[in-house]
Amino acid sequence: MVSISDSKTTHPFIELLRPEIADMDLALPAASALLASYLATGSLPPLFPFIIAVIGGYAAITSSYVYNDCCDVDIDSINLPNRPLPSRQLSKQKALKYAIFLGVIASAAALILNPESFVVLIVAVLTISIYSSVAKRTTFLSFIPVGIAYGLVPIGVWLAFDPAGILKQPDYGAILPLPAIFLGLMMCFTDWGFTLSGVARDVEGDRARGAPTFPVTFGVPATSRFVTVMWVVGVFASIAIGITAHLGPVFFTGAILAGIWMLSQSFDFIKDPTPQRGGRLFLQGSRYRGIMFGSLIVDVLLLVLSTTYASIIW
Repeated sequence: MVSISDSKTTHPFIELLRPEIADMDLALPAASALLASYLATGSLPPLFPFIIAVIGGYAAITSSYVYNDCCDVDIDSINLPNRPLPSRQLSKQKALKYAIFLGVIASAAALILNPESFVVLIVAVLTISIYSSVAKRTTFLSFIPVGIAYGLVPIGVWLAFDPAGILKQPDYGAILPLPAIFLGLMMCFTDWGFTLSGVARDVEGDRARGAPTFPVTFGVPATSRFVTVMWVVGVFASIAIGITAHLGPVFFTGAILAGIWMLSQSFDFIKDPTPQRGGRLFLQGSRYRGIMFGSLIVDVLLLVLSTTYASIIW
């Protein structure tokens, strides 16, 4: 929900989308759709629904960024004064309309794909809105709804290609397979680490504006330790995705190597518990998830296209 970018892109509307972490935000719905379709049907998803899912997932994620910026103008005026709203490149009213526009795109995509995806989207939007509008100004536990909301993103995409059937029939069996559950958990835990590392960077502005975030309440050193625990859990959850989905060597290589690198960066944050190091870890968390999801995408493509590849490990 935070950004470490204090520079201007070609257009303020683009800047609001957090282009510095777009790789992660696009790879997440793409990987979720591919894995769900592969496990449900043994094949790739149809092209049009896949494109709709990626666009809808990206719009859902970025709409929350824009709404968060609308709620944090006073804090960003201290931490990131060159961003579109505090620098007055855009008015708050225009930004709110932009957030609604992105939300409409996400809603339309979910309704096209599966009403269950739409229900998950509504829950995620309400949850993340609690963070931006209320929780951040009232409790150090404000990071919790952020992780829950982002953990729901891959679930919503998954249901578009592997419906649970709850809205169609009473006898639906298992609601979600284990890989989907681990995917949601991985996003939830890593987002707690991801978000708090960025919040650590913004501790000065949060303290000045009276926002009792985790770093403001307990300090950046304690935050660095908590963040590292979250990344440890998240990396193990990513390996669990591969094991339960019977993925191949490309995924495990990417997930393990990227995970080791990410954990080394988290431990470095413990050694250097400063707001600046937290900001760098925020970006590094995006790179880790982008690489991990990229490895998953390539792996699923190989599993579908090559029977030989599918038998390498399993």
